[in-house]
Amino acid sequence: SGSPESRIRSAQRGAGRKGQGVPICLGCRAPSTAGWEQARCSASTHLTWSVCTPRVINAEKSEFNEDQAACCQISIRRREPGLEEDEEWLILCSTQFLTGYYWALFDGHGGPEAAIIASNYLHYCIKQKLEEVVGGITEAHPPMHLSGRCVCDSDPQFVEEKHIHAEDLVVGALENAFQECDEVIGQEMEATNQMGGCTALAALYFQGKLYVANAGDSRAILVLKDNVVPMSCEFTPETERQRIQHLAFLFPKLLDGEFTRFEFPRRLKGDDVGQKVLYRDYFMEGWGYKTVEKADLKYPLVHGHGKQARLLGTLAVSRGLGDHQLKVIDTNIEVKPFLSCIPKVNVFDFALHDIKEDDVLIMATDGLWDVLCNKEVAHMVRSFLAENRTDPHRFSELAKCLVCRARGKKRAHQWMLDDSHEASYDDISVFVIPLHNRDED
Repeated sequence: SGSPESRIRSAQRGAGRKGQGVPICLGCRAPSTAGWEQARCSASTHLTWSVCTPRVINAEKSEFNEDQAACCQISIRRREPGLEEDEEWLILCSTQFLTGYYWALFDGHGGPEAAIIASNYLHYCIKQKLEEVVGGITEAHPPMHLSGRCVCDSDPQFVEEKHIHAEDLVVGALENAFQECDEVIGQEMEATNQMGGCTALAALYFQGKLYVANAGDSRAILVLKDNVVPMSCEFTPETERQRIQHLAFLFPKLLDGEFTRFEFPRRLKGDDVGQKVLYRDYFMEGWGYKTVEKADLKYPLVHGHGKQARLLGTLAVSRGLGDHQLKVIDTNIEVKPFLSCIPKVNVFDFALHDIKEDDVLIMATDGLWDVLCNKEVAHMVRSFLAENRTDPHRFSELAKCLVCRARGKKRAHQWMLDDSHEASYDDISVFVIPLHNRDED
């Protein structure tokens, strides 16, 4: 219990720079061991959804682990005037509340602090934002006025014409929650004189639908019997090139004369001046030719390809939480204006699908996806679950299997996959969440 701020500071004090602190979230704790962290949630905790286990591995490949995980049950009720905040947190599982189930992964950079704060606070923001709109969520068509008051007789028609449904209020609540969490992280990091940020991937099961909100390069997929459903997309300097370039076009002072917003196939050299070379600007999906000017020799706003692509030569992601104090090295150029904390939310309606026993949601940080594609993960999931039908811990073991596969095996001084390709050298976190019988626990 206690205020969210006190829980955040308590988690930070226990973390230190080595990332040994663990997320504590409504009864869900992830203890740390040498090279491994495991967070297990079962019916004995507040999260009563079968069994779900994130596995986070560092394998002693780097100095500290920057991944954090959180999962909990979220109870949403109508706010009543005069009810103290601490009282809200003491009342958790009453049948009068709407109940949601929440999982999240946070991949920190520049240290684990932002990921720790997010793992302890984002679920609170989501609960708060859902309670603010719960009066509209419980209606088939949300009213124009939350109070139900009708100022204009045509209000219901306007709402219907905009195709506004309860689902849209949940999406909006998630977007607002990420925004608020980002602000809190900025305040906390400034108050404690710390730097850093994190990506955020959150899943919410609520009223028969699965909402997956992503800000960063983690990924979630549904592995169903007959197909794979991507539930997120990665946000990198490459995938958001046009948004980033357009911002630089609108506010050129953000670049402080040190960068060019144009994209070129390679970094330009002095001999390119006066020549026509391939380029792209913010309004272009395709390519064109541009006569190179001296100003084009500046470092590109977005540079590199694939995992080497960087925003302002600094960050490999274009969305996430934190990084309020981050500046380009040896300059006063702030990176934060080009980062977005707003997630893309995808929705999966279970009422429209026949969910089978082995259907699962896979959530993982980029440490997994750097070396395994959706198809490979889906094949591993289906094969493992089919071969271990009687194992009560098969979903937990599957998460461990996925992590071990991405970690690879040490051969001499390298970690290698079975196919002799390099294994992941990043932190790896995986949730395996069974979808069948989800309302029966």
